[in-house]
Amino acid sequence: MIKKSCTFFLLLLVLFFGLNKKQVIAQEKLKGTISLSGAWALYPMAVKWAEEFRKTYPDVRIDLSAGGAGKGITDALNGMVDIGMVSREIYNEEINKGAYPVAVTKDAVVAVINASNPSLNTLLTKGLKRDAGSNIWITGIYKTWGQAFGLKSTTPIHVYTRSDACGAAEVWAKYFSKKQEDLLGSGVYGDPGLALAVKKDPLGIGFNNIGYAYDSKTKKQLAGIRVLPIDINNDGKITPEEDFYDSIDNLIAAIANGKYPSPPARELYFVTNGKPQKEVVTRFLRWVLTEGQKYVNESGYITLSKEKIAAELKRIQ
Repeated sequence: MIKKSCTFFLLLLVLFFGLNKKQVIAQEKLKGTISLSGAWALYPMAVKWAEEFRKTYPDVRIDLSAGGAGKGITDALNGMVDIGMVSREIYNEEINKGAYPVAVTKDAVVAVINASNPSLNTLLTKGLKRDAGSNIWITGIYKTWGQAFGLKSTTPIHVYTRSDACGAAEVWAKYFSKKQEDLLGSGVYGDPGLALAVKKDPLGIGFNNIGYAYDSKTKKQLAGIRVLPIDINNDGKITPEEDFYDSIDNLIAAIANGKYPSPPARELYFVTNGKPQKEVVTRFLRWVLTEGQKYVNESGYITLSKEKIAAELKRIQ
């Protein structure tokens, strides 16, 4: 009697939802655990994906932890997690050790300053030139706001960077053709920590993944900090074409259209130790690249192109 009831239920699913019998059985039987660790940049997106995936596959357990891209790649290569979340390009030496990256979305890193900075309006109008950023974080030549932005000010700049090995710092340094270890400043652990450090310091300047510079609900910049625009054409002012920071939606559109420079815009990766073999992991990866993409923009990230998605799906077949 029970067996007949189950069969009848499967037929109803097929009729009402257009699923074939194999799909329904697969959804019923998919079980297991998926573990992920790594980039703060990917953490909020991964949480959303995990929540939505489990609505379809409630018997799958997903364990998530943040800690920086360095932790993610190390944990994946050491077999401590199934998937490492990495917010930078994968190094050749990591590939040689077995790292198997799959691009899953895009985002960017932005410069942030305190909303109570004494020269705030002028800074937002002038923007950050690339060479000025280099002389703040790389050479350390610029030690005052006046030097960095051509102001009549001797007020010192308080520079912040990340203390943990992370994609945000790596891609920010790459914008200046350097690496994370070349960045100067007071080291702070994690994206939330760096945002808080700048929020507490009226003279502070730092950088954050966009998900930690904007409020996910209001889509506006977080209270207490302001995103410092990049003066892309280096003309000493933020023109209308460079002014797309008012909301995270505007910034996402600018990144997608290539208006915001790359770096510090970049692809984000799920990395496994070798080509993934565990069924529950491969199914999750395929879901992320298909069904999961509809949650990307609403979560403050940028969807991959159709061509890129097709290429990544081919890699995990």
